[in-house]
Amino acid sequence: MGGVLEEISEGHVRVLKLNRPERLHAINRELADAMVAALERAEDDDQVRAVVVTGCGDKAFCAGQDMLEATGVEPGAAGGGTSSAYRAVERFQASPLPLIAAINGYCFGGGALLAIACDIRLAAEHATFRLPGAAYGLVVGAAMLPRLVGAARAKELIFTARRFDAERALTWGLLNHVLRADELLPAALTMAHEIAENSATAVRESKRIIDLASIVEHAVTTENAINSELRGSEEQSARFRTATHAVTGR
Repeated sequence: MGGVLEEISEGHVRVLKLNRPERLHAINRELADAMVAALERAEDDDQVRAVVVTGCGDKAFCAGQDMLEATGVEPGAAGGGTSSAYRAVERFQASPLPLIAAINGYCFGGGALLAIACDIRLAAEHATFRLPGAAYGLVVGAAMLPRLVGAARAKELIFTARRFDAERALTWGLLNHVLRADELLPAALTMAHEIAENSATAVRESKRIIDLASIVEHAVTTENAINSELRGSEEQSARFRTATHAVTGR
């Protein structure tokens, strides 16, 4: 089970809280559906001018694609094609609304991609990050991370698949700000309200132009196509099952 808690902050700001704490908000088909539906409700509401995305609690923002679903241990999106996490991330990436990620803990894999898909990223001091695609036999973040941290740093983080902390993420350009855990959501809401006070049209068009100037669509579509081929391959399945067993013992 899993869903999204939706909260309204003073009318113009919508807060979306991933709510699957038993799996550190890992994205399965159900959660992906809830994320997309919640975002579309925000987009359809003319009063909403900014969205804050976070995880319930203080342990995790999003642990990425649900490993049990991806390996077929639990039903869902096992095998080739587009994963639940990628489907949700792609929808958030396409949103015209300004999105602020309030990263309140683990931010791994598809969760890191979700944060990257947002326009602005704030994180708690204890937040940790990882792009584990190379360890799992997939390409994760190669299309989008370089525009934030540069090619050489993106290669280091993606090729090694190592964990890194919020201070490194800030220094390298992945984050806008690092805050104490109790300051994180209030700071995200303050920024969202500042954005909401400006012209909604100007903000949306500014987002569109900045993205046109900095996102290489061919790279994004190519990464997705490569993963569609890799996902479910013999090597990828073996790597993912090994990682799942290490994490869950199943």
